[in-house]
Amino acid sequence: MKVLAAAAHPDDIEFMMAGTLLRLKDAGCEIHLWNLANGCCGSATLSRAEAAATRWQEAQASAKLAGGTAHPPLFDDLDMFYDQPSLAKVAAVVRAIQPDIILTQSPQDYMEDHQNTARLIVTAAFSRGMKNYQTTPAQPVYDRPVAVYHALPHGLKDGLRQVIAPHFYTDITAVLARKRALLACHASQKEWLDVSQGMDAYLNEMERLSREVGMMSGKFQFAEGWRRHSHLGFAGEDFDPLKKLLGGFISKPIAPKPPAGNP
Repeated sequence: MKVLAAAAHPDDIEFMMAGTLLRLKDAGCEIHLWNLANGCCGSATLSRAEAAATRWQEAQASAKLAGGTAHPPLFDDLDMFYDQPSLAKVAAVVRAIQPDIILTQSPQDYMEDHQNTARLIVTAAFSRGMKNYQTTPAQPVYDRPVAVYHALPHGLKDGLRQVIAPHFYTDITAVLARKRALLACHASQKEWLDVSQGMDAYLNEMERLSREVGMMSGKFQFAEGWRRHSHLGFAGEDFDPLKKLLGGFISKPIAPKPPAGNP
């Protein structure tokens, strides 16, 4: 199967979904990594052009280390919108890759680039087989089933500070060191995150989040959380390839115990 991990900025994949992506690679999948935005605003010292070039080099290094294919960005940071011209470009890339599985960002996140990425990717996948929808550039349609899964938002909360509860968790304990190595490819982000968001030691911050999600799972030491998008327009209801491919590495949330005294 082909897997597309699509996120807004270089390092977004590595922070929130690379562990699951590596698990899928180990299961025999062909993996593709795509940052829709070029990261041009992600530096306090480099020019826009220098930042974009640096971050594209880092994204390619991460994809190579993961054993996947990197796809170039389409947009500048904060210049990605859910509109027709943007959708036509995004849909063209999705049709060119023809993924069976899509890992993308949460529809609820702390910034609009992430949310717009989720919307664009979902609609691009939905329109994959619509021959009368024209992409830019033109790409042939494909009509295979596709399953779309949303990662947890950065910080595990939406923009209104509400916790986003996953549908299920993937165990990334055994691949955490590899996930850390992928994130370390984005060396330019340590200074930027320290300056802009106070994220001292961004590699340790990723591990902290992964440990926190593992605690949420009630089963795994380190985990990533996921929500499965509706199957309508994408595949049959029983098309759930993550469950099939990863099997024992997946856990659903533990059902709460009924209050004492209830039957």
